Amino acid sequence: MTTICLVRHGQTDWNAQGKLQGQTDIPLNELGKIQARQCGEFLMKEDWDVIITSPLIRARETADIIAHYMDVPVIEKIEFIEKNFGAAEGLTAAKREATYKNKAYPGQESEKALTNRLMKGLQEIQEEYPEKKVILVAHGAVIHLILRLMSNESIVSNDMRLSNACLSTIRFEVDSWIIKDFNQIKHLS
Repeated sequence: MTTICLVRHGQTDWNAQGKLQGQTDIPLNELGKIQARQCGEFLMKEDWDVIITSPLIRARETADIIAHYMDVPVIEKIEFIEKNFGAAEGLTAAKREATYKNKAYPGQESEKALTNRLMKGLQEIQEEYPEKKVILVAHGAVIHLILRLMSNESIVSNDMRLSNACLSTIRFEVDSWIIKDFNQIKHLS
């Protein structure tokens, strides 16, 4: 069975300011780098085969810091880039709510398009790394949708917020993905 540890990237200044990042390429801040190190220190207790990451800098930095604690390759996969939120990127929740009703942001990626690329990426991981343990560093909306789809929204709701540098584990068993745990932050101080 393929096991994937989903890691949300560490904090950025935009996270701290409550701004929606989407595909805007924002680096980790100092706390985010500390969080990534704490992920690496925690994850190094197990054997991993590969780290796959979104190409956005905040995810790539998180992946590279984690990789410092283990001898595994880091591979970028575009399928796991954050959702494109269009005109809402860079805006706080208050500004988004005042400007756009019902989260209808001009130019944003549809949930169907996001679902299709994420499922394609997961299928590729399952085919390329059968019986392997994979760390996947990605983003809040990406991980949230993966968990929502796998739980049929019974565990993960639309309203649940994932913490920066949280860990969630999924496993491919027989013919489907199973959620083992989600939004774990016990490794963070």
